[in-house]
Amino acid sequence: MANIKKAAVLGASGYTGVEVIRLLQHHPKLEIAALTGHSRAGERAGDVFANTAHLGLPDLQDWKDISWSDIDVAFACLPHGASQETIVEILPHVDTVVDLSADFRLRDPDLYENVYGRTHNFPEILETAVYGLSEWAREPLANAKLIACPGCFPTCTLLPLLPLLKDDLIETSSLAVSAITGVTGAGRKASLGLSFTELAEGAHAYGVGNHRHAPEIDQIVERVTGQKTTVSLTPHLVPMNRGMITTTVVSLKKGRGYNDLRESLKAAYQNSKFVTVLSEGEVPQTRHVRGSNRCHMNVFQDRTADTAIVIAVIDNLTKGSSGQAIQNYNLSQGWDENLGLDMIGFFP
Repeated sequence: MANIKKAAVLGASGYTGVEVIRLLQHHPKLEIAALTGHSRAGERAGDVFANTAHLGLPDLQDWKDISWSDIDVAFACLPHGASQETIVEILPHVDTVVDLSADFRLRDPDLYENVYGRTHNFPEILETAVYGLSEWAREPLANAKLIACPGCFPTCTLLPLLPLLKDDLIETSSLAVSAITGVTGAGRKASLGLSFTELAEGAHAYGVGNHRHAPEIDQIVERVTGQKTTVSLTPHLVPMNRGMITTTVVSLKKGRGYNDLRESLKAAYQNSKFVTVLSEGEVPQTRHVRGSNRCHMNVFQDRTADTAIVIAVIDNLTKGSSGQAIQNYNLSQGWDENLGLDMIGFFP
């Protein structure tokens, strides 16, 4: 037991928090030592999520009441805007903080304020956070103190696009992403628009023209390619709990073709444990990655020779959030990135 590290899950009463709990039950080197929940402090974990009642988890408490000297890593599953002050308070007392919110994703504090509508009070710490798109951040993640996990839309968008951009196969000037997500992406808060009768048997776009994940995608595209871009992201909400699919129509660079794109993706992820480039012609489906840390992707010829269609799917709660958070922590410790994540998805 000397090699077991102690983990705290902040915001354990939310969807990403309980997903971290679910996954850590299978992790051989991590043990949950503390759970927090701002409005649920003092309650038993099994009363907050009945499916955890048999696990013998610690009761939820206020984060200020935790003995942080006993904690090695904190998984901060807190709302956007509520993370930065808490994280800065606990950062000196733990080896690693893995932040699942957006508070440390954007390097520019002015951009953060513009996107999230509040000031970032710790720009000097903002610059030190490692952006944890796992497959593209293995070296920076080594021994990272503060890990900023990507949003679910950026994860599902960037994983298939980054190899194509890095290999200079597609134009950066015309990246238009259409995305579909399940309802858990909106969190567990009560809302009229997320109630069953308001949401069922329909679908709608939201954040049209100004979704807050678009600047995050721009930032990473520029970091990889050195070229500024403005990605068009249009998300749609559909009545399913888990899942995300992104469809991007890309313009090919002159002299490039569909086969170049397939070969680029296959080369980029040939040794990946979690990213699969499907067989030619096979369409990615969210049901095939549900409950897993996997991303399935493929590329298709469009009707015109100078465009192609890139499709990827993930589970927004797992690879899009909590699973990637654990993958990032594994990488930061020099462990097998598969620890705690080597499970098949839910089916059906």
